[in-house]
Amino acid sequence: MNKLFSIFIFSLFLIPFSYSQTSIFGKWKTIDDETGEAKSIVEIFQKGDKAFGKIIEILDKEKPTPVCDKCDDDDPRKGQKILGMEIIKDLEKDDDEWDDGTILDPENGKVYRCKMWVEDKKLIVRGYIGISLIGRSQTWLSVN
Repeated sequence: MNKLFSIFIFSLFLIPFSYSQTSIFGKWKTIDDETGEAKSIVEIFQKGDKAFGKIIEILDKEKPTPVCDKCDDDDPRKGQKILGMEIIKDLEKDDDEWDDGTILDPENGKVYRCKMWVEDKKLIVRGYIGISLIGRSQTWLSVN
């Protein structure tokens, strides 16, 4: 009986570890797909049945408070600080991935359709226009 209880308690400690390795939710270090440089920390969270993400840390200390000056004029994020900005919106769960949402690239101000999934403990983020074949992907690293 005591051994069974010990196994049960040990398994409780494994649940959050395995969840964080397979879930998109948590904190992720963004890696620029062109330069390979770490850019920011994005926290992905759930509101209702959708996923959202905001920038919680800027890693480039030379630009500690950049603003989204290239966002479209009709985007309410135009001129706003990138730190704290919600850049991922309205992703919906679809089997092992989240899609049908959008992601903003604050460096160029463009909003792309977005899908993401976890692969080998890394977050694959795909931004695209039209069909998902026309776009680019980034691999983000967990900081949990």
